[in-house]
Amino acid sequence: MEQSLELNSLSGLQPKPITRKERWAWYFYDFGNSGYAAVVLLAVYSAYFKTQVVGGATGTRLWGFSVGIAMLVTALLSPLLGTLADFSAAKKRFLLFFSGMSMFFTAMLFFVDKGDILTGMLFFILAEIGYRGGQVFYNALLPEIAPKDQIGRVSGNGWAFGSLGGIICLLIVLPLIMIFKDTLIIRICFLITAVFYLLSALPIFLLVHERSKPQKLPKGETYPSIAFKRLAATWKSAGNYKQFLLFIAAFLIFNNAIMMTMDFAGIIGSVLFQMTQTQLIIFMIIVQVTSVAGAFSLGRLTARIGSKKALILSILGMIVSVSLIFFVQTLPVFYVVGAMAGFALTGVQSVSRTTVGQMAPEGKSTEFFGIQSLAAQLSNFTGPTIYGMLATSLALAQERAGVATQLAEQSGIRWAVSAMVIFLVIGLVLLLFVRSWHSKPAERTDQA
Repeated sequence: MEQSLELNSLSGLQPKPITRKERWAWYFYDFGNSGYAAVVLLAVYSAYFKTQVVGGATGTRLWGFSVGIAMLVTALLSPLLGTLADFSAAKKRFLLFFSGMSMFFTAMLFFVDKGDILTGMLFFILAEIGYRGGQVFYNALLPEIAPKDQIGRVSGNGWAFGSLGGIICLLIVLPLIMIFKDTLIIRICFLITAVFYLLSALPIFLLVHERSKPQKLPKGETYPSIAFKRLAATWKSAGNYKQFLLFIAAFLIFNNAIMMTMDFAGIIGSVLFQMTQTQLIIFMIIVQVTSVAGAFSLGRLTARIGSKKALILSILGMIVSVSLIFFVQTLPVFYVVGAMAGFALTGVQSVSRTTVGQMAPEGKSTEFFGIQSLAAQLSNFTGPTIYGMLATSLALAQERAGVATQLAEQSGIRWAVSAMVIFLVIGLVLLLFVRSWHSKPAERTDQA
């Protein structure tokens, strides 16, 4: 018999029961978009764009710009769309639009061949905007399928199951790349990823119910005007939530390092150790496996010791892992460091999402997730852009000093890692000043 849980006194939400099917549908969306992240952002397209489409240190710089542009556009859109979605109760419709956009342009990456730099940048930027924009509305559905005292566990389950999706998608494309060893096969992998994303996302649109009640549009107002007014009111009211704003400031800083790590992991491996496409995929599978463990473990640890302590431990793990990159000299050790980083990184992301869900006022979940998304996208823009420019500048300086091109590029990549550590340390210091916000541990009333 299917178990369910009633929402407890949530303002503006209909008292529909939360079913296990809904939660699993929510998990499956993460399963699918993690396949996109693993193949396009982490393991395959990033390295393909850098080495095959562009080549050299210029590939690193243009990849950083591409990621940065996508993040900047999403940063400008997310708060407005989040406010609009809350008012019109249209989270799923916006999620469908952005997800479809990401799937379509992921498939279009099939047409990006050697030398197609502008096309390769444009299609990736549009796919990434869809992916990141959809995250706002996906995250905003979390408080509607889990009461606040269960958000940590449900969020952790979502990250863990999502990371598993990344592993499965990589395992699907890995044999093809290993057997055929051709750029055509790499491009076909992007079609496979788009289909994987689509099939995994279907349940959330078919099974998850939005419990927010749509509000009637006032006379003389339009949805955009209401969205701007609501957004302004949210920012004004957020001033009454000083601990939330302090957390967002800390998140804005340490998330720079998280995005640097995610967006440049494949490039770091290919530059420092000349990893083949097969080796990069194996590396990312290892990272995804530890990510599953990290999300699962941190979700449960959060329920036991609180979100703040769990987040601090995760950031400390990231500081250790990222610092080790500077000293790694062999590929096997790089695999170990990547596994450590995967465990800690997913913990940071999962607990950060849990934090917003716990701190958001009732009825304003999308707006507060929109504020977090604004901070996330700003750091998503600044982090990769800073890393790309720093790595390229350091490499060029080394070349002008007479260092061989390959060694200069490796040196630039290695020294740029110091920026990750700096962002993590500053973000951690700010986080220490945030008062604990953890809800009481949830009772185990359901199994999902």
